[in-house]
Amino acid sequence: MRITTRLSLYYFIRKYIENTQKAYNMKTVTNNEIKLETNNIFTYRRIRRAIGYLGISLPVLLVGLPLISFFQTPLQSSISDYYYTNLREIFTGTLSAVGLFLICYKGYKNTSILKNDNVLTNIAGITALGVALIPTNPDDFKEKIYTLIPYSEKWLGYLHYGFAALFFLILALLSINVFTIGQKSKANIPKSMLNENNIYRVCGYSILIFIIMVPVAAKLKWFTYSTLVFESLSLFAFGIAWLIKGRALGDQGKIGQKLYQENNPVNTEKVFEE
Repeated sequence: MRITTRLSLYYFIRKYIENTQKAYNMKTVTNNEIKLETNNIFTYRRIRRAIGYLGISLPVLLVGLPLISFFQTPLQSSISDYYYTNLREIFTGTLSAVGLFLICYKGYKNTSILKNDNVLTNIAGITALGVALIPTNPDDFKEKIYTLIPYSEKWLGYLHYGFAALFFLILALLSINVFTIGQKSKANIPKSMLNENNIYRVCGYSILIFIIMVPVAAKLKWFTYSTLVFESLSLFAFGIAWLIKGRALGDQGKIGQKLYQENNPVNTEKVFEE
């Protein structure tokens, strides 16, 4: 039943993204000196925002819902541990949706694999599905449940950690190497410290630092729930980068100047709609 649901979700997302691709190939539009590049039209930004909102919502839901007695789920030591709780479907469903969006996402191509949007997002999508479908090892192996692989082998849990580490590494590379490509400097608009490229780099390096801190804090036993905290912070950084790339705050006036170095009298999405 769960596999059928995920396949239905896959075909729904695939159909949605195929429809947005029609707009992806449109020519540059100029209206009141507002230039809409082919890869930044508003329908495509919605996909980026969807990925960002999913990334941020996962830790919010998994940490917030246990505070409500109805769900009968205690706070877990890591995000992966929620696989063995009543919130399992939120954990696997959200990661599966992120994975499918990333796989279907079409971005920039580049001769360097470290800057190739298509390759990196495909790998990130596959690893996200791996994290969702191959769970971590529980404290008691009698509780171990697999959606696709009906075995209790301990090495499968280590495979989960490998998928998770690679997933976050790719997300960091996307923020640092890929999202920073494309913005053109404009002499008439000063570059702000809040420029999108600076935000992408901060988010990317933050992801790397937080993921490194997961095993370090666990080894040194710094504080309770350290793994949960650093994993959540990594997901927040991931979500923020994709929301900024999707222009979730708009790009009109001061926001356009400071974030995107653009002088837009109105939001460019509204211009496109008109």
